[in-house]
Amino acid sequence: MLAELLTSKNFTIATAESCTGGLLASTLTDVDGASAYVKGGVVAYSNAIKISVLHVDAKTLQTFGAVSSQTAREMASNVREIFSSTIGISTTGVAGSSVEGKAVGTVFVAVDAENFSDVREFHFAGSRTEIKAQAVDAALKLLAECLT
Repeated sequence: MLAELLTSKNFTIATAESCTGGLLASTLTDVDGASAYVKGGVVAYSNAIKISVLHVDAKTLQTFGAVSSQTAREMASNVREIFSSTIGISTTGVAGSSVEGKAVGTVFVAVDAENFSDVREFHFAGSRTEIKAQAVDAALKLLAECLT
């Protein structure tokens, strides 16, 4: 469904992932013909990479932390610009040990497009693998909202 929507609208997408570690990009590219709409992605697990590659403002990270709506929004917006894609999508959160005082399972997903920008906070339960899978599912659902 997402593949059809992306290709029918001639949209492209770029991913910026932290807690999902590339699972979102992998899921998007599991569909035959994904090269028509997936431009690329960045796995920015460390703050240094969020700053140097994704151009997340260091002040954003200092003020709000890596696991925040503000960071997720900058990641999505910036990856969209870096890859010259129609849509940027990002995930940042805690899939394992608590980080920055955020509970395990706290995840922020952001989508940025010309006429759509949204960020959502989720609280998932389960193992690291289960949290990552739930985060990807949430990201794909938010992407579907953006496209419809």
